[in-house]
Amino acid sequence: MTVLGIEEYGRLSARRIAAAVGSGDLSAHETVLAALARIARDDPAVRAFTEVWPEQAMARAAEVDRQVRAGEHLPLAGVPLGVKRTEGRDSHQSVRLLRAGCVPVGATATPGRGTPWQTWGATDRGPTLNPRGKQWSPGGSSAGSAAAVAAGMVPLATGSDGAGSVRIPAAWCAITGLKPTNGRVPARDRAGLNVAGPLARYARDAAVYLDALAGTALGPYLARPARPLRTAWSATLGFADTLDRVAEPASAFLDRLARARAVVRSDAPVRLPDPAECWYARRGRTSDRPAPEPGSGSPSLHRALDGAFTGVDLLATPTTPHPPHGHQGPGSTINTALTWAFNITGHPAVSIPAGCTAAGEPVGLQLVARHGREADLLAVAAAAEQITAPH
Repeated sequence: MTVLGIEEYGRLSARRIAAAVGSGDLSAHETVLAALARIARDDPAVRAFTEVWPEQAMARAAEVDRQVRAGEHLPLAGVPLGVKRTEGRDSHQSVRLLRAGCVPVGATATPGRGTPWQTWGATDRGPTLNPRGKQWSPGGSSAGSAAAVAAGMVPLATGSDGAGSVRIPAAWCAITGLKPTNGRVPARDRAGLNVAGPLARYARDAAVYLDALAGTALGPYLARPARPLRTAWSATLGFADTLDRVAEPASAFLDRLARARAVVRSDAPVRLPDPAECWYARRGRTSDRPAPEPGSGSPSLHRALDGAFTGVDLLATPTTPHPPHGHQGPGSTINTALTWAFNITGHPAVSIPAGCTAAGEPVGLQLVARHGREADLLAVAAAAEQITAPH
């Protein structure tokens, strides 16, 4: 049995933790102690957590260790988990992840009251800070979850994505965030837009998470695509005001994936109708623009996406049209412009780190697949990690 230091802990993937706990090389007790120590050291400077649950976490760790000794296979044995505050430990995804062996260690920050924008996190110590640059928001609404993963406090955290609330913080914190196909798990809202999904540092961890959440079997079989996946690039989807300083590094990273033979790039035009009014109509909200005819937005969006996927496997865009904003808020920018169409249509989408602007602002590359094809997204995400891994 080894003693796990907090620096080593912060570098471990969820899969490596689970394998070590399952084999007896580590205990869940040790991994959770390391997580709590890391949170105590680092969270005062990040404010990712609104609550930490040491007593409950240690009790759950002891239960996991008993299960392992009894011969139970837990695919996420002893993995410390950040839990999005608005979901808690009793949500569908939290229950599924506990069943897989995760140990919830605390509640992660979400937007507070008082502003209409959702790309920030609130705690009683002030706003959540982005580990990639404390002058920036981490995004939202899964703000604290993304920040906790990016800072190495937990290898996995729960998120939920109704318009981009997993993918946007993943992009701005330079980690991986997956919105599964709508319907994989029960929606968190009546409109059916809000889908549970993981924040993770590694694509393979996101795959094991999805397996636990939705009963898929991606984790053991996730591999490089058998052939490069045909991928259509669009900086704007035909309507978004995407800044060049964000589009350029995202496009350049897609080129790196093409050189690594993970994708074949296509620049055939991708033009979708602006999904804003359709999204507002589905949510029963209003904007300052005239309301669309009932049901008019969704069929046209589906038709346009059917056309966009003709002859390609994936769509690629920047995750957001703008870089991370400061803690004063986004102003008039629409950070969800490139993400929320896929909450309406249900297509799975992932944000992966794609480098930075010239000013050092993190940029995400969003990949979108056909319904049910999360394996394609995560295979390319895993290939991307090989490109950026130190050699």
